[in-house]
Amino acid sequence: MSENVKKKKRELDMTSRPLLGKIFLFSLPIMATGILQLLYNASDIITLGQFASDVSAGAVGSTGSLINLITNLFLGLSVGACTAAARWIGAKNEERLDRVVHTAILISLIGGIVLSVFGIFMARTLLVLMNVPEDSVLPLSTLYLQIYFAGMPFNLLYNFGSSLCRARGDSKNPLFFLCAAGISNVGLNIFFVVVCKMDVAGVALGTVIAQVISSVLVLIHLMRLKGHCRVSLKKLRIHKDALGDILRIGLPAGLQGCIFSLSNVVIQSSINSFGEVAITANADAANIEGFVYTCMNAVSQACLTFTGQNYGARIKKNIDVSFLDSILVVTAMGLTVGFAVYFAGAFLLSVYTKSDEVIRMGIERISVICTTYCLCGIMEVLVSSMRGMGHSVLPMCVSVGGVCGLRIVYIYTFFAAHRTLLNLYLSYPISWVVTAAIHAVCLIVVRKKEFAKLSVPLKGPAVPSAEAAMPGEGISETPAAVSEKEAD
Repeated sequence: MSENVKKKKRELDMTSRPLLGKIFLFSLPIMATGILQLLYNASDIITLGQFASDVSAGAVGSTGSLINLITNLFLGLSVGACTAAARWIGAKNEERLDRVVHTAILISLIGGIVLSVFGIFMARTLLVLMNVPEDSVLPLSTLYLQIYFAGMPFNLLYNFGSSLCRARGDSKNPLFFLCAAGISNVGLNIFFVVVCKMDVAGVALGTVIAQVISSVLVLIHLMRLKGHCRVSLKKLRIHKDALGDILRIGLPAGLQGCIFSLSNVVIQSSINSFGEVAITANADAANIEGFVYTCMNAVSQACLTFTGQNYGARIKKNIDVSFLDSILVVTAMGLTVGFAVYFAGAFLLSVYTKSDEVIRMGIERISVICTTYCLCGIMEVLVSSMRGMGHSVLPMCVSVGGVCGLRIVYIYTFFAAHRTLLNLYLSYPISWVVTAAIHAVCLIVVRKKEFAKLSVPLKGPAVPSAEAAMPGEGISETPAAVSEKEAD
């Protein structure tokens, strides 16, 4: 009895109302975790901008969209692991949960090795395809990417491990682990760049070491757990059924993230054609905007996890409440943080660079994107609600067409005829509005279908067996869960 009480204190109860406060409080550590992850890259750019050169800072900043393009497939699988684990926690199926956990950890290690090899050997080729200026920026960007991808196994291990923590209602410990790594990263950046004069190589090495610290801490935590999601190194293997659970949601989410990033790579290539100042200004502004996005993405992840657990527990009313409360929180968050960043834009950009021209061009981007970013947050909550009920392919198709397709068409039509940075940045809010409207219609259809399934009593025992299907595989079977993220 005392052990059960301790477990309840460690894990958030996501299946009892009211949910609004729980969603907000659950989002805060995820938000802080995402902000600390962004600080890895931000500290790289700030250190270089203040102690090296704007060219070095721009070289690092210009790699962001390419890193997202290469890594988002596996990060999508971490989303699949989170939602599959949340589903089995809600359904109280410990055996199936255990198989998902150990499959997910092994996938992170294998995927990290694959990405390391690919990133190291393909970095220069991919940067050339993005029109990165060859004389000054390309050598620095290539070096940064090669060192960054050397640490990819640790990057993925942390992201998969923290996803499993969130699935069990723990969003605080991943934050603590990242705090330790983030502090180390800042100190290492200053040491390698200011003291050792290593420039781009120094900030890349500092980032990799910080990723090692965070991944080791989260793995040790999972190995010491007494409740859900405990990891044993001896049990690491790929279970076919667990892999299916993860891929069913994670693969579409990952592919969607890759295609999102592809559209951002196209946008980055267009920005590169405006020269080094534009590249640096865009990199600095985009880095600042990332903090706004992270705040809203934390809410969408909370919506995903709450929806997943309540779907596994078959509580229809809570699914609706999770969605509506998340929309309320993400809208308020997006407007508040977005406009705060807009009004403080000049000051924030001055932290990154001393150039007045870079600051002016950076504010131009912030004024368009930060003030409308709440639209992206609403879009992501719509998708998370559908993924939490087990539908991953439909939102992927809508997002690919509505966001990626529309942006690319916009760039090669309207932007091609009116080549200004302002017109290029307008592709973001336009695509968010159109895509969110389509997702809203899809959610109505998905909700009706899934609620009809949940109204049919389960056959057999109340606790679902390991053979229970993922959503959409049978009316009488136990439902599932899952998530997503756009890499803007």
